[in-house]
Amino acid sequence: MFTIDDLADRLGGYLPLDEIQQVKRAFYYAEQAHDGQCRRSGEPYVTHPLAVSNILANMHMDYQSLMAAMLHDVIEDTGITKDALARQFGEPVAELVDGVSKLTQITFEDKAVAQAENFQKMVMAMSKDIRVIIVKLADRLHNMRTLGALRPDKKRRIARETLEIYARIAGRLGINTIRIELEDLSFQAIYPMRAERIKRAVSKARGNRRTMIRLVQTTLQNCLDDDDLPGTVIGRQKHLLSIYRKMRDQRKPFTEIMDVFGFRIITDNVDSCYRILGAVHNLYKPVPGRFKDYIAIPKANGYQSLHTTLFGTNGIPIEVQIRTREMEAMANNGIAAHWLYKAGQTEHPIALGSHARAREWVRGLLEMQRQAGDSLEFIEHVKNDLFPDDVYVFTPRGDIMELPQGATVVDFAYTVHTDIGNHCIACRIDRHLAPLSTRLESGQTVEIITARGARPSLAWLNFVITAKARSAIRHALKNQQRSESIQLGQRLLDRALADYTTSFKELPEEPMQKLLHEFNMAHPDDLLESIGLGTRMAHAVARRLAANDLQEMTHAVTSPGGPVVINGTEGMVISFARCCHPLPGDSVIGHLSIGKGIVVHRSVCRNIIELRNEPDKLLTLEWSPDISGDFPVALRIAMESRRGLVAELASLVTDADANIERVGIEERDARLSLVNLTLAVRDRVHLARIIKRIRNLHNVDKVTRVHN
Repeated sequence: MFTIDDLADRLGGYLPLDEIQQVKRAFYYAEQAHDGQCRRSGEPYVTHPLAVSNILANMHMDYQSLMAAMLHDVIEDTGITKDALARQFGEPVAELVDGVSKLTQITFEDKAVAQAENFQKMVMAMSKDIRVIIVKLADRLHNMRTLGALRPDKKRRIARETLEIYARIAGRLGINTIRIELEDLSFQAIYPMRAERIKRAVSKARGNRRTMIRLVQTTLQNCLDDDDLPGTVIGRQKHLLSIYRKMRDQRKPFTEIMDVFGFRIITDNVDSCYRILGAVHNLYKPVPGRFKDYIAIPKANGYQSLHTTLFGTNGIPIEVQIRTREMEAMANNGIAAHWLYKAGQTEHPIALGSHARAREWVRGLLEMQRQAGDSLEFIEHVKNDLFPDDVYVFTPRGDIMELPQGATVVDFAYTVHTDIGNHCIACRIDRHLAPLSTRLESGQTVEIITARGARPSLAWLNFVITAKARSAIRHALKNQQRSESIQLGQRLLDRALADYTTSFKELPEEPMQKLLHEFNMAHPDDLLESIGLGTRMAHAVARRLAANDLQEMTHAVTSPGGPVVINGTEGMVISFARCCHPLPGDSVIGHLSIGKGIVVHRSVCRNIIELRNEPDKLLTLEWSPDISGDFPVALRIAMESRRGLVAELASLVTDADANIERVGIEERDARLSLVNLTLAVRDRVHLARIIKRIRNLHNVDKVTRVHN
């Protein structure tokens, strides 16, 4: 069994004696605190923190991280407090332990909420000290190595959480040794039979192809030696989940996946990397389009390497990665390389850059956390942010911006700055105007055009893919909805208060504060928002505000005031019913729908007739004479079936300055077809002009406006 003395011997390779003594002291403290506690496997509990510390020692982490690993379960599983740890081992270690510790057992309605809350707490701790996440990853890795004692359903739940969150974070921070092992252990827990079959197939294939792999490796090494290029060639094996994902995504059998051999060439400096690339391209022909230069443009997690794929012997593709020793350490340890070089009393630029990028990422997480509606929404954003393939595009000044595969112009705008995203109205890609929904490709130059009064659109959520953009759009829409709800709420309340010959602004302070206290609200805007969203009735609030005594309240006029005017610019708090498609010029009535504000219906709509039994929620509406915009309307056209029918209708509608939003054709019989058309028009007059044109078409039998 691995002991504290074994760990101390390993730490002697890079830590001074006094720091090793501090780590040993933390171990003995944890051993005493966990005395009598055992893991499910039956081992003493202290074997777990010791194993976690050993994982961190392999990464050359500093002594405070190792002490925190020893003590990381003390707060949660024993009676020892954070203050007691701070007195014993200092504030930095106590903060690390508190960051890694799980939340106190709070009862949540659902485990997903509990996990999301725990993750949010961890992000807050990461923002103070990035070492928190490294200790947490080592803790999760040892837990995954020892899953065997748990029930199968619990194994799968923990494995899925590990795969979705912790393995991706390890990848985001560049700690690939931990990421790969977490992925494979999770895969084996979720799909044990698939993992076992792939493992056996890999073992068998490696035996069958050992000669081929050795031949390629020897050929590559001889090529370097002949050209006096410093470098060591290492064969590398694809890990289980990587093989499984390729088989699944590319729908290929195992034999085809294993045809790709992987080799890594480790050299001394960047200049040698490019010279070796030229040498191997002379030896084997490169596969077009499969070269990637991550040295010139590193990944967001600091990863640097040259990647190329070659046509090997008998046309078998060979994957080759070329990198320096520092890049190799960075690829394996990621942000932990910061402490690896620190332990050697030097700060390598690669490690420093990784540390800065990690801090930038955590700052981005904090911004998302502030904007997210709840912990589940936040964790969904984080999952989306971790970790797709990248696209590199340029700003007009030549700065490189890194975005995930499939990112759009709006994603780019929010990556530059949240304010630019919120106010963007158009863009130029390589100096040509393009839609905001355009998916970006590497090498493009993107210029964002903004306007001060512009606001995000709800439709953007249908195509943005980055977590920052999605989070910022939702946050802006929530604020926009609140602002619009407050404005509508004031209009409705003023209309109701007109019966009492007063208005919202003329109300005395005392009755307003009294009512806010009754409703448990902090500000009058909260009350106006609830009225605008339909959760409170304006006339009921007006009666409460205006009634100084019972007599005045009894004799108050309760009939509604004048109609509410629709301007068409109310945004998210006034919507138009899809059942009857009201247009400017129609007689309309409003229904207060909880959470939506006012829903506008035609007065003859059957749905609104059914709501007449709720008169408190009905409002008289009228259209503003200055209203503008496009409104949907549904038409049903009965006409003879013939070729070119839809094209002719589309041309007619376009000539009439309208747009077709939806079209569908039903065959009534061998001769007649029914065309269901949804158009965007300005008002009833515009619609009448279009209907007249359609009726003049040859073979049109009947045109009717559809409403329920």
